[in-house]
Amino acid sequence: MVKWLKGNNKPKDIVVSTRIRLARNIEDFLFPEIMTIESANEVINRVRDSIIEGNTILSREFDFFRTKEISPLDRQVFVEKHIISPGLISNPEKSAFLLRKDEKVTVMINEEDHIRIQVLLPGIELEEGWDLCSKIDDVIEENVKYAFDEKLGYLTSCPTNVGTGMRASVMLHLPSLVMTGHINKVLQAVNQVGLTVRGLYGEGTDALGNLFQISNQTTLGETEEEIIEKLKKIVLQIIDHEKESRQRLMNLKRIEVEDRIYRSLGILKNSRIITSKESMKLLSDVRMGIEMGIINDIDLEKINNLMILSQPASIQKYSGRGLNARERDIKRAEMIREYLK
Repeated sequence: MVKWLKGNNKPKDIVVSTRIRLARNIEDFLFPEIMTIESANEVINRVRDSIIEGNTILSREFDFFRTKEISPLDRQVFVEKHIISPGLISNPEKSAFLLRKDEKVTVMINEEDHIRIQVLLPGIELEEGWDLCSKIDDVIEENVKYAFDEKLGYLTSCPTNVGTGMRASVMLHLPSLVMTGHINKVLQAVNQVGLTVRGLYGEGTDALGNLFQISNQTTLGETEEEIIEKLKKIVLQIIDHEKESRQRLMNLKRIEVEDRIYRSLGILKNSRIITSKESMKLLSDVRMGIEMGIINDIDLEKINNLMILSQPASIQKYSGRGLNARERDIKRAEMIREYLK
């Protein structure tokens, strides 16, 4: 199971997760892309020590990993679980990360910036995520001197992160807006108010399973609280649009909607070979069925887990060995059948 998906008992329909990420750099060091291995190791040691040595409580909560010491498969599993970014594993010789035991907090070291603090929570928890991220940030800042400009704010490798260095995002499940063809109109409106939309695994990725990440586009000129307030307002509006779209579908095509949902569930429960793309589409249908009260005997958290655990690296981890594409598709079908028994 994916640890960070466990959480409160608040409703999580439509909203899958919240992510808060802070980008920070240490003064007098080059950015990770151009720094030497020696400098990268010094940054790793400083950040690790600020958590492991510098704070008694946090030292018991976090485990430390050097990327180069993790197998390529396990690196990809961490990415599929959203625990670390693809950027972190692109240069394993220079990077590392600290991971809280419940996997809800990651401190990535030498990704695009020296430090990327990430908090992942199930449901919509922007304020709680920011509060937790800020506390970790304060602990690190007690031990290292951040690159900071009085006018610009925190200095980062990418200009769009300069300022607060914050990226707040919410992952939404929007199948009805996709089915009715209204999704593009909604996403265009999101872009017009200064937010951005990405797929399941961030920039440049597809919205597999009808999952969309909505996040702030810039961090300069706004406080963290203003960024969160703006994002939350828009997210709640999108949720309303999705709910209205679902209601219209049920009013006009109830039988067709129920048929699609139950057919998808039937395929997942009985298929012997299934691709990642098809499984995400079918899991999306079943998730919508649970959210709409059509399916009552499957837990939403189970579907959220399957959407992550059915990805290629996670399937190989589940299998205990490397698999070719056909073997992965067979093992994926087997795992899904087991989960949905």
